[in-house]
Amino acid sequence: MGLADFTDKGCRVGGRILGAVCLLLLMVFCAHADPSAVQAPLVAKGYKMAGDATRMRIVLDFDREPDIKWFLLRGPNRLVIDLANTRFAIDAKDLKPRGLVKGVRLGELGEGVSRLILTGKGPFAVDKLDVLKNEDGTGYRIAVDMSAASEREFDAALANQALTTGSTVSTDKGGRVGTGPVSNPGHRFTVVIDPGHGGIDGGAEGLNGTIEKNVTLAFATELRDKLAAVGRYDVFMTRDTDEYLRLDDRVRIARQHEADLLISIHADTISVKGIRGATVYTVSDKASDPEAQALADRENLSDQFAGMVIKDDNKEVTDILIDLIRRETHTFSMSFAHTLVGQLSTSVGLINNPQRSAGFKVLKAPDVPSVLVELGYLSNAKDEAQLLDAEWRGKAAQSITNAVALFASARAGAGTGG
Repeated sequence: MGLADFTDKGCRVGGRILGAVCLLLLMVFCAHADPSAVQAPLVAKGYKMAGDATRMRIVLDFDREPDIKWFLLRGPNRLVIDLANTRFAIDAKDLKPRGLVKGVRLGELGEGVSRLILTGKGPFAVDKLDVLKNEDGTGYRIAVDMSAASEREFDAALANQALTTGSTVSTDKGGRVGTGPVSNPGHRFTVVIDPGHGGIDGGAEGLNGTIEKNVTLAFATELRDKLAAVGRYDVFMTRDTDEYLRLDDRVRIARQHEADLLISIHADTISVKGIRGATVYTVSDKASDPEAQALADRENLSDQFAGMVIKDDNKEVTDILIDLIRRETHTFSMSFAHTLVGQLSTSVGLINNPQRSAGFKVLKAPDVPSVLVELGYLSNAKDEAQLLDAEWRGKAAQSITNAVALFASARAGAGTGG
């Protein structure tokens, strides 16, 4: 019996009650024939982002459990999330890019599919993408964890995606989807040099008007050339012009180059004019001394330039970033710092107790051994003169180059470096 026969025979029996029953039966029949006719779209709302340029978490809330597929695209590096039968109800101001995410777009594709596109600030890894039921039972959420990665790692994830799924990944509730570490047998030992400050952030100013950002860039350029001349390393700089960089962007650049070593170059001032000499710092939760803590506090304020005051979104994000400083990475950082102090001691003057530590944000890459080198104090006339002297800079750069050679050889001998 067709739909027309069903309605004709049923509704002719007569009576207001029987007619209502027929209408109800018709609705049930139609619902079974086309579920989408009565299934209201999911509502996506409450978009949030937390983190920085090295690691981000994105959360999107739904009134019901979403059906999603996701995939990666290059040129630029993007994460695409397709959502079936979904309507976006998100405040535009919540979509403002930040940290590792430099662009957020969303809209309807048609045919019952909506799309969210996250564009990364360079290559990234999708460490985790979950569909989770809210604890209070009011709906569901998508939680995406992203971290800065190298172009090679992003390409490997693309290749893995194509081999295992064709083009997209369907995510089960609570499912981990990260590709894991990717080996790189052809990797050469890679050094990233970070000239401190830059752009609107000039850093310290010397007694005779020397600006720290200029000293650090000049020295970093000379160190880069000496390291490149060895022919055994890949060498990059976080900046090679007078530009402003946030501290987390400096860490991101090191991670995206798969750096084996990050050397951050600085030349600060101190209130005690008689103190002079070079110092090598590593990261720690607790400063080795008050002077180290004061220096870290000053350097960590760099993110307040260009009219920005950077604050952590919540304690949890801060704790994650600190906790991810792996013990092995910290050991390597300490090892290089010790080697570097030994090499510098033969060529340039060092401060008393030259190997120190504090909570420098720029040293917090979880998987990159990192040191901050204070070449000297611009508040001391002799140090300022040395920093402007080409012969002195050459000796200091050569000492750092020698320390890198010793460190790289040790890493290669242990099977951990190029």
